[in-house]
Amino acid sequence: MEFSKLLEERRSIRKFDPEKKVTADQIKEIINAAIQAPSWKNSQTTRYYAVVTPEKIEAFSAACLPEFNQKSAAGAALVVTTFVKDRSGFDQEGNPNNEVGNGWGYYDLGLHDENFILKARDLGLDTLIMGIRDEKAIREFLSIPEEELLGAVIAVGYRAINPDKPKRKTTDDILKIF
Repeated sequence: MEFSKLLEERRSIRKFDPEKKVTADQIKEIINAAIQAPSWKNSQTTRYYAVVTPEKIEAFSAACLPEFNQKSAAGAALVVTTFVKDRSGFDQEGNPNNEVGNGWGYYDLGLHDENFILKARDLGLDTLIMGIRDEKAIREFLSIPEEELLGAVIAVGYRAINPDKPKRKTTDDILKIF
């Protein structure tokens, strides 16, 4: 798909088609695009945990998501995004290189997740990034190690609705050129 069209078509979807299932191979293809994103000193600390089987999706959703996100993500596969802490934004001795510290890990994760959602759209899939979730339950359910910090849960599926594009700010609203 042409890049500008891809950007225009991407939406946060809150109603997925329960009859169309995302496959593990599709998730792998999306992750292959995500890992092309840059990272601090090529540290590549982003990690993904994909829940694709219907039984696991149902159990994960019930245990780890609030009811409104369970409803919004119904019919979609679920992917948890994390990163290895204390690496992006840190020197070899484990000291932060600047005041942001692990903020660089979140920044790198965001770059990877942007590639993720755009590749999903390129494949005809849609996404919903959810930040309200139960971290402790997710860690337990997916056996995520303590050295990883959680980012988001991304629902991936086939849209059942075509929402209008929300109004966006203009470049004049957000840009200062010196």
